[in-house]
Amino acid sequence: MQFNEEMATEYDKGIRRTFPSYDSMFKLVQAYLRTNTEKDANILIVGAGGGTELALLGPTNPDWLFTAVDPARPMLDLARTKVEQLKMTDRVDFIEGTIEEVADGNLYDAATFLLVLHFIADNDEKLRQLKSIRQRLKPNAPFVLATMYGDLDDSGFNALFSLWKAYWLDSTNLSEVEVDEMEKSVRSLSFISEDEIELLLREAGFGSIAKFHQTNMFGGWICKAE
Repeated sequence: MQFNEEMATEYDKGIRRTFPSYDSMFKLVQAYLRTNTEKDANILIVGAGGGTELALLGPTNPDWLFTAVDPARPMLDLARTKVEQLKMTDRVDFIEGTIEEVADGNLYDAATFLLVLHFIADNDEKLRQLKSIRQRLKPNAPFVLATMYGDLDDSGFNALFSLWKAYWLDSTNLSEVEVDEMEKSVRSLSFISEDEIELLLREAGFGSIAKFHQTNMFGGWICKAE
């Protein structure tokens, strides 16, 4: 998926419709990071998107510093605008690119990788990204992952898609034809099972893995860098 300026804006507006417990997930993310870091933590945000994490976590944690990484310039431009509006420019470093552009000599107190994994088609690449994040974390640093997921061979997976479709039809003015087209796009993403996600995390060097959030086809996991 290519995040041009129009796509970046639409994604930023639409995420709470496709993920209805989006904001409550962030409350849990904040609580986990606060509990497991020092007051002046340096947080790595991989896949910073349009800056939602910065906008939700920055103002309420004024001593935190952030490194925000994203390969899509339109998304980072949107994030920069939010950071400027919140007067946080002195607390955020932006990196246009992937995790590889983050100097591996910099070790962070915590990291997040939220709603990115399902955009990475290849499992080997998913693992490589997770390993690269682990290499940039201090020992025992907290890490939070959230992604769309599911077992494509499980009959319950189609039931969740039906609920997803019903929610969009119930909460928007989109037609069934329009939602059907959206479903085709979503189904083309890289879904893997919960077991596969936990295996990738372990292979990447994370332990104390626990699932902390689930809404329909979205799940969240907390863990520690081993």
